[in-house]
Amino acid sequence: MLNRANKNILKIKPYIPGKPIEEVKREFGLKSVIKLASNENPYPPSPKVLKAINAAAKSVNRYPDGSCFELRRELARRLKLSPEQFVFGCGSDEVIVMAIRAFVEPGDEVVIAKPSFLVYSISSIAAGAVVVEVPLNGLRYDLVQMKAAVTSRTKIVFIGSPDNPSGLYPTRTEIAQFLSGFPADVLVFFDEAYFEYINAKDYPDTLALLKTHKNVIVARTFSKIYGLAGLRIGYGMAEAGLAGLLDRAREPFNVTSIAQAAALAALNDGPYYKRIIKEQTSERERLCAAFRKMGVEFSKGCTNFIQVRVPRDSRDVVLGLMKQGVIVRDMSVWGLQNYIRVSIGTPAENNRFLKALKEVL
Repeated sequence: MLNRANKNILKIKPYIPGKPIEEVKREFGLKSVIKLASNENPYPPSPKVLKAINAAAKSVNRYPDGSCFELRRELARRLKLSPEQFVFGCGSDEVIVMAIRAFVEPGDEVVIAKPSFLVYSISSIAAGAVVVEVPLNGLRYDLVQMKAAVTSRTKIVFIGSPDNPSGLYPTRTEIAQFLSGFPADVLVFFDEAYFEYINAKDYPDTLALLKTHKNVIVARTFSKIYGLAGLRIGYGMAEAGLAGLLDRAREPFNVTSIAQAAALAALNDGPYYKRIIKEQTSERERLCAAFRKMGVEFSKGCTNFIQVRVPRDSRDVVLGLMKQGVIVRDMSVWGLQNYIRVSIGTPAENNRFLKALKEVL
């Protein structure tokens, strides 16, 4: 059947996720394994969220609210936007797919940084788009060159803010310069999956841009700080007309009732998540100090992960760590040779990782 497959699908290199804990246990005969590969929150959702999940589970015989009415209303209130400016997805990944489905046709161009989040490229190729990759400048987005890469065939420019895998973000000034004179008929998609971890004065206020730019989309998720990665729920924000077009590309009932209830409860338990952010920020500093002491380069970033340059083949390092029950991300899949990415875990998990890394190196 290969000769009958969509030719664009055959161009895609399958996404390779971090290995599951149970698979590593089986493969290496280990009883204890920690996973620091997928930028997950190492802690379970708050008790309030778990209570909401249990309550919502009693009604899973019914289809969910396709409009996410209650969650839409709460987010609109908190973010001071109109309810019509939101679209909801099975993770913010699906909002990316919606934008491509709604606007990209075969032969159109999509501009991305190289490397950046793999879903930008995968979804664009599946749509038959030409993916224009602009190399990073060091580990930062080169917005000048990305803007220069825009042509009459360009439909979307994707900007990770902060980016995965570097954990860095374009500043408010850089974004202002990028948008100055930018074509009004080309979408600028800000992927803010790690937004909640940011505490920086020069971080761009993308929601303010929605008032002045009808071609801007901002996507966020409940998978990271809110710890709902297993429930898959995210959302996009845009000018109401643009959000309506994205919603046309949405699958019916794409967000489960349990995910909606959990997300709403998470929004209303700020103190629990503020404690996690405080701890992970402290742990990030501790890990960076340890890397300095070990003499390895790293990209500190401002998220719940750190990109680390190891002094030899990253595949060997990842395998060595795995044999000790520590799963991290090999960045060679991104084209970054001799780099690994480690998610910030609990203090105990981070201790175990550092001990294993010292032994492996």
